[in-house]
Amino acid sequence: MGKQILLQSLKEKGFSKEILKAFSKIKRENFIPKELKDRAYEDIPLPIGKGQTISQPYTIAMMLSLLDIKKGQKILEIGSGCGYVLALLSNIVGKNGKVFGIEIIKELAEKSKENLRNYKNIKVYNKNGRFGLKENAPFDRIIISAAAYDEIPKPLISQLKEKGILVAPLGNRYGQDLIAYQKINGKLKLKEKIPGFIFVPLVER
Repeated sequence: MGKQILLQSLKEKGFSKEILKAFSKIKRENFIPKELKDRAYEDIPLPIGKGQTISQPYTIAMMLSLLDIKKGQKILEIGSGCGYVLALLSNIVGKNGKVFGIEIIKELAEKSKENLRNYKNIKVYNKNGRFGLKENAPFDRIIISAAAYDEIPKPLISQLKEKGILVAPLGNRYGQDLIAYQKINGKLKLKEKIPGFIFVPLVER
């Protein structure tokens, strides 16, 4: 599948102009192993090493849509892997926005820093995402790009701004729902739930 076919498919699924523009601008082939470059625009997850994957474009677009991102926002991604979603987020928030990624696997964190070296508004940290990034909190949006299974880690809730949105896959290892929460009066309230996804688990150490 070529890039234009993928973009057309995402357009037909009703994703916003901002999301389509980000997918058009960011080169997925720059974030995957060389031997998979000819498959960069297939609408499937692809391995990036260390048992991790770059998510299916449709899945990423759905998460970005649930996040309801605005220009200039500050966003945190947990499990940022190769950095592809961080690049998309950077494009959507614009130059006045800020994007932070946490990746626990050192090799992936280092590789993503290299992939993103030309982005001025992205910072990647090699640490355990369950504890968030207190020094840069609060965040307008938080996205968890790996399965947390049954609950959202508490530090992430405290680091989300009031009225902020958090999107994560929750469920069990055989399948998850993509869930969007909004923080109201200090607690997460269910905003939307879309079933039928499978993510790699959130790595603990």
